[in-house]
Amino acid sequence: MNLENTQIQMRKGILEFCILHIIARGEVYASDMLGELTQAKMIVVEGTLYPLLTRLKNAGLLEYKWVESKSGPPRKYYKLTETGNSFLVGLTETWDDLVHSTQAVRSKSQAPA
Repeated sequence: MNLENTQIQMRKGILEFCILHIIARGEVYASDMLGELTQAKMIVVEGTLYPLLTRLKNAGLLEYKWVESKSGPPRKYYKLTETGNSFLVGLTETWDDLVHSTQAVRSKSQAPA
């Protein structure tokens, strides 16, 4: 089994959750999301982010609006829909349960051999 592949799968599994949390704070531009994810050491490229944002939009979890920019083309700003907010509440509850369960398993001492 390849450690790096498993690590990539773990990161992919929580990427959507992290993106929804970033957007939940208020309207956000995609490059700002990339910057925050990179700063948090979640390596994400545009080729991963934009299809995910499209999928979330098509699922009715987020919407966007175009905003004119003084220094270039218009920018697309994303925000959560009501459905997206409800979805994020459910994901957060699941995350909290998983963290609690994982910590419970990891904190048990090994049984003597």
